[in-house]
Amino acid sequence: MSVPKAKTIGQLKESGYQSRSVKQEIRENLIDKIDKGDSTFPGIVGFDLTVIPQIENALIAGQDIILLGERGQAKTRILRQLTSLLDEYVPVIEGCDINDDPLSPICHQCIGLIRDKGDSVAIGWLGREKRYSEKLATPDVSVADLVGEIDPIKIAEGRHLSDEDAIHFGMIPRSHRSVFCINELPDLSERIQVSLFNLLQERDIQIKGYQIRLPLDLFLVATANPEDYTNRGRIITPLKDRYGSQIRTHYPSTLEQELQIVNQERRRFEDVEDRVDVPGFMKTLIATFTQLARRSPEVNQRSGVSLRVTIANYETLLAQAFRRSVRQGVKSSPRISDLEFLTASTIGKLELETVEEGKEGEIIDSILQRAVLNTFNETIEREKLTKLLESIGGGMTIEVGTDRPDEDYKEAIDNVEGMADLLAELADSTDISMKVAAFEFILEGLHLNKLINKASNGLEGVYSQN
Repeated sequence: MSVPKAKTIGQLKESGYQSRSVKQEIRENLIDKIDKGDSTFPGIVGFDLTVIPQIENALIAGQDIILLGERGQAKTRILRQLTSLLDEYVPVIEGCDINDDPLSPICHQCIGLIRDKGDSVAIGWLGREKRYSEKLATPDVSVADLVGEIDPIKIAEGRHLSDEDAIHFGMIPRSHRSVFCINELPDLSERIQVSLFNLLQERDIQIKGYQIRLPLDLFLVATANPEDYTNRGRIITPLKDRYGSQIRTHYPSTLEQELQIVNQERRRFEDVEDRVDVPGFMKTLIATFTQLARRSPEVNQRSGVSLRVTIANYETLLAQAFRRSVRQGVKSSPRISDLEFLTASTIGKLELETVEEGKEGEIIDSILQRAVLNTFNETIEREKLTKLLESIGGGMTIEVGTDRPDEDYKEAIDNVEGMADLLAELADSTDISMKVAAFEFILEGLHLNKLINKASNGLEGVYSQN
């Protein structure tokens, strides 16, 4: 849709434009999307039967919303997508600090302007992308930041303290006719939370004890992490009472959803895509690691294990395989021996229950091993392992490592009867790098099932028959 042509209030009236509140816009546009069968929150995975229906109900009911959930659960992304439910353009009075509605002004200045000039008052058009404001709550946020404060210059010019014209508006009044989001609401001091009461209920503001009637048109939304209730602050009960719906988000419930999000959100580089192939079992392994971490007693579950862990780990594996590819001048695939590099992309994203220094790496390694074991046992049938072990001769040793060329593995692969068939099945490719990745996966799975031995120094390892 192009920008409407009306330039004055008179032209706007002639066009037949009808004003709607923000919540009316969102409600009616949402109903239209549902009626047409369109996706209401595209790109949000795993919430179709849980979170999204609750959000849709709240929007249809015209309620302000709090999204409650651990980090990395797409809370902010969902709220930012609310702009897609706004009208593409809305008219505003030109020069107004709060983007006042030409047909229903609320600020003293605009009311006076229309009284003096009538339908000749100039208007502009505000796009939906400019109708979303966001504030990250911190303990130092003040009432002046959010609501506003008395402007001493305007007082010096002769205006009264209780005069609306004496106010320098904060973020919330300047978000009039928009969606306003407070991220991490519990981090807002209780005194500041109190200042939001009137905004949510009566839609007026108070500054330094002076009440100014300003019926703001706002859709107020917020996010919160349950951990914040005990660690840094809490949402005071009267404020929670004024929000219409408190909706709990969650992490993906299946590996498929986790991987779908990773594929959607990871950074892509053309050179990496050309030179690195990732076997399916390595993708599953990465997602399994994150899901195991979310259930591990060694990880602080109150803070959560973000999807960013899965994404960062996947990107790190791709980067390591690409680095090997560049050095060796061939295509490459992530291997089990590359998993050592995941400590760097994981350690800052997990809050561990232990306080012992240096234990973090051990805990991450332990969870990684469980992820490999689970993936292996779910991928390969037990009978195939028995036949494979019979083919591995006594005293045979197989060396692996993150920097070893693919060619170094060929002899070992060829010497084990039936290995080639199993690799072809796992790798689903004739590419040697994929086969090497599958080979290391099989060896590590056998070791974790205590069927063969392994000596390792991190990036290098030697497997041998029991």
